[in-house]
Amino acid sequence: MAQRTVLVVLFDGVQSLDVTGPVEVFTGAETHTPGSYRIRTASLDGAPVRTSSGLTVVPDAALAEAAPEPHTLLVPGGQGTRRPDPELVEWLRAHGPRAGRLVSVCTGAILLADAGLLDGHRATTHWAYCDKLARDHPAVEVDPDPIYVRDGRLSTSAGVTSGIDLALALVEEDLGRAVALTVARHLVVFLRRPGNQAQFSAQLAAQTARREPLREVQQWITEHPEDDLGVEALAARAALSPRHFARAFQAETGTTPGRYVDRVRLEHARRLLEDTGDGVAEVSRASGYGTPEAMRRAFLKALGATPAEYRRRFRPAAVGQPG
Repeated sequence: MAQRTVLVVLFDGVQSLDVTGPVEVFTGAETHTPGSYRIRTASLDGAPVRTSSGLTVVPDAALAEAAPEPHTLLVPGGQGTRRPDPELVEWLRAHGPRAGRLVSVCTGAILLADAGLLDGHRATTHWAYCDKLARDHPAVEVDPDPIYVRDGRLSTSAGVTSGIDLALALVEEDLGRAVALTVARHLVVFLRRPGNQAQFSAQLAAQTARREPLREVQQWITEHPEDDLGVEALAARAALSPRHFARAFQAETGTTPGRYVDRVRLEHARRLLEDTGDGVAEVSRASGYGTPEAMRRAFLKALGATPAEYRRRFRPAAVGQPG
């Protein structure tokens, strides 16, 4: 087995977890399977860099002395991507195409885009910077939803901890599921976090209500997507009139009850399609859609794909075929 060189680019203002998260994953894989990875870090001049949290990181080398054609070139994000060093962007423009695999974490995608390396490709970044990436680089197909996107040799991930998810996926690709699962267990993280295709769960996307009855309703919706979740039924659970409940829910969560329910049901259905072999009809009932056709319409509207297409794209090979 050929050893894979992982070269991590460092710069002032880098987000420390964008660096250490993936490095811990690849190092864990190397510990489990010696000879699988050689991890190197490099800054432009080889000098230490100061992260956005104030930590000082000492690189292994200067970029000019680092592996000229690494198996994986990993570009983290952080505050230092807001006004990137032109010399760093030029180095990426010249050397990025030589890497076997090009990876970014968080706003590292902005550096890759500035270097012209994402043109014509699908990519993602931290949710707060997706609009900027799309606006500044119209040749990039920006997808704000997934926690990571794979497009050939290019892989981009969303904010901060999603770099761990992407690194685990790359280890699984290189060394198999068993090794990746061992690393994930050691780090006490999911190999594939539940509903892992979305940057936000429904509860994270919405605000948490201030009042206890409304918070309880939010939790009830999440735990019982298959139940009657109409405004009247939810209002009764909160001991409010339907009109008062609808106004209070939107005021405190930033979304209407109906939109919140739609997102919870979609998220639940996606998770079942990703992580189980349940048939589409069974998934539609368990997620509150009632019929496969209703779920199909919801998926097409929100994701531009049918449930069957979504399952083929995102379900791991280890999950059995639907019944």
